[in-house]
Amino acid sequence: MSEYRIGQVVEGTVSGLQRYGAFILLDEETQGLVHISEITNGFVKEITDFLQVGDAVKVRVISISSDDGKIALSLREESPDGREREDLRRISRTHDQPLPKIFPVETASGFAPLKEKLPHWIRQSK
Repeated sequence: MSEYRIGQVVEGTVSGLQRYGAFILLDEETQGLVHISEITNGFVKEITDFLQVGDAVKVRVISISSDDGKIALSLREESPDGREREDLRRISRTHDQPLPKIFPVETASGFAPLKEKLPHWIRQSK
């Protein structure tokens, strides 16, 4: 286990899938978990849209528990410039139309649009 360190990019094989994430076999004795939130930058409804047992993947080690040695991994952080792995683009081929690109709306005051709508939402809820 000591051969792995935080920030390291390693290759592994998907050994199991659960609703909450994917187990990655890093070597014969070491396995880590990619939580569903670490698969891609977008929303993940079904992990099987992105990964299958047996897939070879490159992952980044994001934490190692000092208590039990559990390793948390990330697929989305594997690519430092934010590009998704080609394998993860397979989801757009499973739908009739490509997924839309979503760009965050930046405002000078941060959450001002929410702040402006909050009083209206509170009145509606009463």
